[in-house]
Amino acid sequence: MATATANRAELIAIANSVATEKMIDRAIVIEAMEDAIQRAARTRYGQEMDIRAKLDANSGDLRLWRVVEVVELVDDLYKQVDVAGAQKLQEGAKVGDFLVDPLPPIEFGRIQAQASKQVIFQKVRDAERERQFEEFKDRQGEIITGVVKRVEFGHIVVDLGRAEGVIRRDAQIPREVVRVNDRIRSLILKVVRENRGPQIFLSRAHPDFMKKLFAQEVPEIYDGIITIQAAARDPGSRAKIGVISRDSSIDPVGACVGMKGSRVQAVVQEMQGEKIDIIPWSPDIATFVVNALQPASVSRVVIDEEEERIEVVVPDDQLSLAIGRRGQNVRLASQLTGKAIDILTEADASEKRQKEFVQNSETFQNELDVDETLAQLLVAEGFSSLEEVAYVELDEIAQIEGFDEDLGAELQSRAQEALERREQANREERQGLGVEDALADLPHLTEAMLVTLGKAGIKTLDDLADLATDELVEKKRVEPRRRNDDAPKRPEPKGGILSQYGLSDEQGNEIIMAARAHWFEDEPVATGSSGFEDEEAPAADAAAEGEQA
Repeated sequence: MATATANRAELIAIANSVATEKMIDRAIVIEAMEDAIQRAARTRYGQEMDIRAKLDANSGDLRLWRVVEVVELVDDLYKQVDVAGAQKLQEGAKVGDFLVDPLPPIEFGRIQAQASKQVIFQKVRDAERERQFEEFKDRQGEIITGVVKRVEFGHIVVDLGRAEGVIRRDAQIPREVVRVNDRIRSLILKVVRENRGPQIFLSRAHPDFMKKLFAQEVPEIYDGIITIQAAARDPGSRAKIGVISRDSSIDPVGACVGMKGSRVQAVVQEMQGEKIDIIPWSPDIATFVVNALQPASVSRVVIDEEEERIEVVVPDDQLSLAIGRRGQNVRLASQLTGKAIDILTEADASEKRQKEFVQNSETFQNELDVDETLAQLLVAEGFSSLEEVAYVELDEIAQIEGFDEDLGAELQSRAQEALERREQANREERQGLGVEDALADLPHLTEAMLVTLGKAGIKTLDDLADLATDELVEKKRVEPRRRNDDAPKRPEPKGGILSQYGLSDEQGNEIIMAARAHWFEDEPVATGSSGFEDEEAPAADAAAEGEQA
């Protein structure tokens, strides 16, 4: 085919057809055609030439030319022309001008036609991939319906119409049977730009998939009257959601369940029969934990803010119900509340309290040098450590029945002396471990912490400075469990070296930065070329410039 005889209307029709089929801008297709013609022309006239092509998007007219620069002495015959030659192209041309030299139409041979076709296809493919990414990048978190195209190595490839998505094995509902050409709904989890095109990752196992399904089935959620505050799933088996209503006249649980369970059943059916517990959300964590452990009844909840654990006491006959099959109920409740939960029976709790009572009483007897009755009275009033006795307001001790201010002051004095003895013992142990005194000057560190560091092999400023914050203070990630379980206990995951002391990440950063401070003490102060310090250098430079002037 020759460009001179090519059907102009046919070129425009091809551009329109490709743009419509691939759903991309027609200007991109026209640009791809121009690029293909330019490459074919360079093959015909020479790769060294600066050849341009222009295809009129309306009429189909094609113009081909090369660009040359007017120079006095020609070094490049392909891109330059002397003044005499330039006058033939344009009268009045002078050195430095760029001229247009029209070229005759070219004949497309088989090789040129194939190369042009590849160029057009590549540019159109790139534009199509960019269009797909732009279309889906802002749709993360939406539910989309597609058709199962194929199943590869356990991963489901879904045809989304204008693109393909993949549901990886870990994002599928276990034991769900999917066949080719089945219609399937899933959550757009992530869209990633890659060289081979955007990768759209879908999920049917994510808790947000369940949230979005409820938003589709429950108008009050879609309108924002009811909010799903938390969700947890064991995909294919059981799930829990915590809901709250902004309108006191609307019951959030009842609205989500629907008439005769119609709304929740629609979600359950989509999730392959996954049982869903809908519970009222509460800002009070204790109340929310009680609700989250339904259908089990709870006797008492004890919250440990420092350890971020919750101790739940249940009647003996409710223990298995609270834990659930294979720990499912307590595990979902833990995910829902974001806290580690320990389940204890009344007997377990009583035994634990008695043990702690005896231990604390013995500590007070030995450290405060008081009789058993007085020590037990302190424990009964809620004192559990020497620090509480030593630094609590005096009135809180004096208000105990049978106590007065003199006795309270004496107990506080003894507690402080006991803490000093303990600190001295820790100091001696720390020194025996070879921990440098310089570490004792760092913020937030006590002698007990330094002993722990010494046992972990951290004995110098450099040893401590080499640590990361999480290695120092990261808390142990604990899973929900039941105390006194007869099953073999798995080893507890390790946290930071000082995780037991409840230091925050900010405090850990301060400790490590203070340990690294000596690294920068010996660095020379930056000076200017005249020997002045930085702040004086500009003045010296200005004076020198004045002298030169």
